[in-house]
Amino acid sequence: MSISPLARVASNSIVEPGVVLGAHVSIGPFCVISAGVVIGEGTVVGAYSVINGLTTIGCDNTFGQFSSIGEANQDLKYAAEPTTVVIGDRNQIGKNTTIHRGTIQGLSTTLIGNDNRFLNCVHVGHDCVVGNGTLIGDNSGLAGHVELDDDAQIGFMCAIHQFCILASGVKILDQSAVVQDVPPFVTAGGNRAVPLGINIGSKAFQALEPEQQDLIHILYERFYNQALAIEEVKRSLKILESDYPVIGLYDRFFARSARGIVR
Repeated sequence: MSISPLARVASNSIVEPGVVLGAHVSIGPFCVISAGVVIGEGTVVGAYSVINGLTTIGCDNTFGQFSSIGEANQDLKYAAEPTTVVIGDRNQIGKNTTIHRGTIQGLSTTLIGNDNRFLNCVHVGHDCVVGNGTLIGDNSGLAGHVELDDDAQIGFMCAIHQFCILASGVKILDQSAVVQDVPPFVTAGGNRAVPLGINIGSKAFQALEPEQQDLIHILYERFYNQALAIEEVKRSLKILESDYPVIGLYDRFFARSARGIVR
């Protein structure tokens, strides 16, 4: 066990041998931190939380009470293999949130980046990859193998089907069910989710030069209003790639997409 003398652990919490706690970590009352867990400095764990398995957590995160991190996943093939959860820095994890460890059939890990905010009762399934600066609303769930790219937003009470990709700058409206991949900067909603425009409020979108923003509008027109085939859109992307760096987001999206895109 390696616990910094500057860490604070409530007297009625259980921290098993082999846990690593950095400086200024705070473990609230009635928590259980299992052997193999590493928690970076400045992270705060709320009361009644359980952090289990081979879970590595970075610095300055907050976990609301009753969080369950690193538990065995719900994949029926899972047979207690030593898979992991890795969480970055400065994430805000709401109350009653569950983040499950990966599977050997997938990535063997569930990855959460930096500066994300999950509200209450969020579920992140096995082998998910969450980027940086995302937002997930209350009572929403990511099934296994979902990829949520940087600056994507999911509203409350949403369900994201396994293996879906939600690209950078995407916005999913409240109470939506997403069963296909969503291209960069698209706003989608409904059951099943359909495209509803461009998420111009995205920080990533607003950071782009006006010419890049105009290109995103053109691509949306080609995807949806002109209903061009995806292969035709890909060919047009190749022509524009050298002049517009934002095209890289679309190239990476299409290289990964296997479920088809929302229509």
